[in-house]
Amino acid sequence: MRRLLLAFAGFAVALGTAHAQQVGKVGVDWLGNDIVVEAVKDPKVDGVTCHVSYFDRGVIDRLQKGNWFENPSDSSISCQQTGPISIGDIDLSRGGEEIFNQGISLIWKQRVVNRIYDKANDTLIYLSHSRQVQDGSAKMSITTVPLFGQPVTWKNGKPQ
Repeated sequence: MRRLLLAFAGFAVALGTAHAQQVGKVGVDWLGNDIVVEAVKDPKVDGVTCHVSYFDRGVIDRLQKGNWFENPSDSSISCQQTGPISIGDIDLSRGGEEIFNQGISLIWKQRVVNRIYDKANDTLIYLSHSRQVQDGSAKMSITTVPLFGQPVTWKNGKPQ
């Protein structure tokens, strides 16, 4: 299962999205279930790091409950300034831009992070959610990085 997830992560990197680095792992029970914390750097915004946490089911839990090839859709995200902010060629549309995706099932289900620029409030919004082929998912988490009142470099000039 871990090899398959790594393959999906490699595919995501090839598509130009960020990759995650595991920075923490907390065991939550004797079944081998864990909460994993990963750091994700925005590939087009230097100086912003997001930390995404999610539940990783253990083998015993998978055997007991079935649904062997899937993790829950729940995740949490927090993004902060971790250095000087320099913004590259980002998507300024209302839908924003996917900066990270990770497979959480054998084939179709993915954990995704999108970046949206809120021009009126000069803020970057990061939305963590899951993408499923059917039935969607309302499980999401949101965080913001305000740009107001600090030096920010826009490589293509600040949007007007």
